[in-house]
Amino acid sequence: MSTSLEGIRVLDLTRVLAGPYCSMILGDLGAEVIKVEAPGGSDDTRKWGPPFQEGISAYYLCANRNKKSMTVDLKSSEGKEIIHKLVKRSDVVMHNFKTGTMERLGLDYKALNEINPRIVYCSITGFGETGPYKNLPGYDFIIQAMSGLMSITGDEHSGPQKLGIAITDVLTGLYACIGIQSALLERQKSGKGQMIDLSLYDAAVSSLINIGSNYLMSGEVPERLGNQHANIVPYQTFYSSDGEMVIAVGNDRQFRSLCSLIGQPQLSEDPRFITNPDRVAHRQQLTPLLQKAFLEQSTAYWKELCDKEGVPFGPIQTINELVQDPQLQARNMFLQTDHPKAGRIKLIGSPLKLSRTPTVLSHYPPDPGEHTSEILDGLGYSEEEIKRMIHDQSI
Repeated sequence: MSTSLEGIRVLDLTRVLAGPYCSMILGDLGAEVIKVEAPGGSDDTRKWGPPFQEGISAYYLCANRNKKSMTVDLKSSEGKEIIHKLVKRSDVVMHNFKTGTMERLGLDYKALNEINPRIVYCSITGFGETGPYKNLPGYDFIIQAMSGLMSITGDEHSGPQKLGIAITDVLTGLYACIGIQSALLERQKSGKGQMIDLSLYDAAVSSLINIGSNYLMSGEVPERLGNQHANIVPYQTFYSSDGEMVIAVGNDRQFRSLCSLIGQPQLSEDPRFITNPDRVAHRQQLTPLLQKAFLEQSTAYWKELCDKEGVPFGPIQTINELVQDPQLQARNMFLQTDHPKAGRIKLIGSPLKLSRTPTVLSHYPPDPGEHTSEILDGLGYSEEEIKRMIHDQSI
């Protein structure tokens, strides 16, 4: 079965999450991804844990399937020669070294573009290749703090909170994937590659969407609303008789249905609550009325009723509940494959569902340097040369 990116080779010099997440998606779509690390392995996530399964980190496994792994000393002349040969035969180069590092190594876009004018070169840094912050290191937690995300996450009592995952890394990885595929499409017309300059900071700020727009229009600094929505009411968590749940009413019709199913149709006719702007203005009056009604029944009761009446509803599931969800099982969102060291491993699947060229799980997350000899053999290096480079720790 063919894949969407069959025939595309990605030379991936990234590590940790944003870059590897992007290259994993490209690998899921069928690209040949060559993960490059320093001799011995230099992706920090290999050591991030617990948990480990037979010494293999769960963190590393989450973003590195469908790749080949080779180790190369980028500081050595022989290592640079290997990279140059690979660049000639590749479509994409990715890195997430600090600004200026690739220039010092002689592996910057200008240098590699001279070797292969069709190369798409993606730089992922904390703050970008330009601007006064360009030399600062960027980690997701720092970016969440600086970008405004933490200032709007949490409630008035909790103080600023980060999201439970490295969301700016994930966003940047997705933007990198979009940018790379866009550049590959444009290359079909121009025959030329180009450089993509991505920063975690920019990606995080782009995610402010309506909250950022609210400020740009009003000049009012947004407050932390916890699980409430700045522009929609009711759109928040509520307690039921046995837990918590989410109600997300997106329009006035849904609000009328909600009022009917809780047995209080008169609320939808109250002048304070008829339209969404009315409900936002009178949030403090409406929310306690709804909360009192929801406490009378269980989460399962309200889910059945809301689903039947078309009112957006979601139980707050824990991860152990999530993996048993029949919807996710039906969508193949949890995969299993064999790993030579870790044994049977479980992975989160791809959300991309393509009708003719579906995503693939062709290879477990590789050990460092697992495919070095294979790749070098394909570049024309002899067995003796490969053995010597291993001895010299060039690879």
